[in-house]
Amino acid sequence: MKVKQIMTENVVSVGQRETVTHAARLMKRGNLGALPVCDDDGRLRGIVTDRDIVTRCVAGDDDPADTPVREIMSRGITTCRADDDADDVLRVMSAGQIRRIPVTDGGRVVGMLSLGDLARSEYFSMEAAEAFAEISSNILRR
Repeated sequence: MKVKQIMTENVVSVGQRETVTHAARLMKRGNLGALPVCDDDGRLRGIVTDRDIVTRCVAGDDDPADTPVREIMSRGITTCRADDDADDVLRVMSAGQIRRIPVTDGGRVVGMLSLGDLARSEYFSMEAAEAFAEISSNILRR
């Protein structure tokens, strides 16, 4: 199965000069845990997650209303292409404990593939279940 058969196509992104507050509001409005961060030409430059906002901005006593997303975003992110094989991407996600991965074409975001997309798809299999377990293995259970 190809990534394009599973991915979410309508992706909300944020500009790298937008404030962290703006990104957080977009996340809340869309019930999203991450946003691709794009430059003025629409090219992917990073990703900002709810965790980035908390650990790199709020916990660091930075003002989210004055902090640009580029200062807290994650860089050097793993991406995939729409025509990639979902099994291959799942292995990459599992090995890197990645919960969501931007799907790009020529450096521009055309979709997002998340664990939720995989779980909701016909693709969900024993291999997918094992990947979910590996990705979530760093969660402490009490």
